Amino acid sequence: MDSADFRRTDWANFQTHLEELIPFDPELHNEMAIDTCVENFSGTVLKALASTPKRRPRDDPWPLIPAGLQDEIHLKNRLRRKWQITRDPAQNAEINHLQRSVTHRLSEWRNDQWNATLESLDPEDQLLWRMTKRVMRVPTPSPPLVTPGGIALSDSEKGEALADNVEAQFQLVTDPSVPAVIEKVDVALSSYLLSPASEPQLTTHDEVHKVIRGLKASKSPGSNSIANRALKHPPKRTVSLLAHIFNVVLRTHHVPQTWKHARVISILKSGKDLSTALFLPAH
Repeated sequence: MDSADFRRTDWANFQTHLEELIPFDPELHNEMAIDTCVENFSGTVLKALASTPKRRPRDDPWPLIPAGLQDEIHLKNRLRRKWQITRDPAQNAEINHLQRSVTHRLSEWRNDQWNATLESLDPEDQLLWRMTKRVMRVPTPSPPLVTPGGIALSDSEKGEALADNVEAQFQLVTDPSVPAVIEKVDVALSSYLLSPASEPQLTTHDEVHKVIRGLKASKSPGSNSIANRALKHPPKRTVSLLAHIFNVVLRTHHVPQTWKHARVISILKSGKDLSTALFLPAH
């Protein structure tokens, strides 16, 4: 779902719908049941979002075109449809005259709207600075990317080069070269394996709800395409289900397969040349 749609989402309706779809206390006795439950949870949230009706905006952010100008536009369009049938030269001349008149009047009306917007800005409420930032924003061009195989120009070539670079960074180390680190890891691992297993500290409904409330709504969604803005409106049954899943994961030490996937974005480090080596993976 597009982020702009969330502004008109009826969250009360979403909570009611999600409450009806979420299962109550599912049985998670094995790894397959855990994986299936997590996948079904993501699908259920997306289904509830898709079926939630959108509320009408309280105020139309775009002012309506004046009625006289609308009538002139409708007349021009009506005459154009007739001309497509008759091909009358006189009618075509009238359409061109109306087109010039509509263009001129639209330009004047938009200029008046812009001037009124500028006059209404007040430095005290930060609106002036927001408008200035939006107007002065310049799109960042995407220059060619230097890769080991040459210069990448198209978006698909850059994507493939960045994917190869990330894959090269996440390779298993088959020949470790720091004996002190190897010994430290072996000691820590042996100590962990020889220590008696202890009961994990489980989470609670209130703890999960507190974490959800602390999520940043502007963060990008993960591989399941569920935005934090949707997660911040959970019904009680949803929070209980999440707490149940987390506790089962802690008890069984099994992490669901979908939680092991992430969308990796390459972020450019500071440097003079745009090469794949200057991009850091982030998720």
